[in-house]
Amino acid sequence: MPGTSGGEICFNTGMTGYQEIYTDPSYHGQIIVNTASHIGNYGVKNDENESDSTSIKGLVVNEFSNGHSRPAAHESLQEFLESHNTVGIEGIDTRKLVRHIRKAGAMNAIISSEIFDVSELQKQLQEVPDMASLELSSVVTTKEPYDLGGENTGRKVAVLDFGIKRSILSNFTERNCQLRVFPAKSTFEEMQGWQPDGYFLSNGPGDPAAMDYAVETVKEILSADIPLFGICLGNQLLARAVGIDTFKMHHGHRGLNHPVKNLQTGISEITSQNHGFAVSKESLEVSEQAELTHLDLNDNTVEGLRLKNKPAFSVQHHPESSPGPHDSQYLFDDFVELLNAN
Repeated sequence: MPGTSGGEICFNTGMTGYQEIYTDPSYHGQIIVNTASHIGNYGVKNDENESDSTSIKGLVVNEFSNGHSRPAAHESLQEFLESHNTVGIEGIDTRKLVRHIRKAGAMNAIISSEIFDVSELQKQLQEVPDMASLELSSVVTTKEPYDLGGENTGRKVAVLDFGIKRSILSNFTERNCQLRVFPAKSTFEEMQGWQPDGYFLSNGPGDPAAMDYAVETVKEILSADIPLFGICLGNQLLARAVGIDTFKMHHGHRGLNHPVKNLQTGISEITSQNHGFAVSKESLEVSEQAELTHLDLNDNTVEGLRLKNKPAFSVQHHPESSPGPHDSQYLFDDFVELLNAN
């Protein structure tokens, strides 16, 4: 829709999955550049949304398709974006733009289809906050706890919602887990009152270094020796809870074909990723409490860790694979096994 919007600009290399990207709460505060040439050509299907609305601040594409070819689609991408007041621009040389971001690193940007005064846009750009040191999970989290999965269907998992995707929740319920999803700032005592068998730390937006409230909660969970699993932001929070540093990446990982090596099995996996912060490999390597389990084969960054003396592990990539390959979905099974063993 016409408008003006600013945020951190980043790119996603996935050839498909634009709907899942735009509705992923982890993208809150960001303008997305899609590297695929044609966006919108298969429309929008309601059950593929990762949340109730779009999370992105805007999108930049090469060529936008107003029509769509998929008979199962409920509406066009244009109709979907208009209904969620999402600003977008097309006709951009996205390959050139991506090369610039890869070289210069993460930065703020502003897009507009209504203001053409560069000085005015520059003025508005100065008001866009930097992602570093920004706490956003409390903005996108659920406002009240809610339950998923039938009663007495299986192990009870307390989910800390920092901006969770629906497909992650589905992976748990498909494995017969009973879930209670809690707001990001829920206390350990509040969640423990439900008597869960384990805890899950979700994905989400923002800087983990600005989330001391969540780090303290994770420390309490670890002190209770209750099984714990984290994905993406959850991986970073688990690391910080045991004294391991995190950092803002140069331009982040966002796409569907990132190679990761499982150091425990020696097997490489193709993964879906979306993160602009990461766990410090140097800090992890000197930790007495945790060890590296997964390594990114593109840049040797941390893709997973586990604690040595606690039933807790986490990964940086997205095993729910929505969208993306299914190589890493075994991690949900690993967590269920951990629940059953405790």
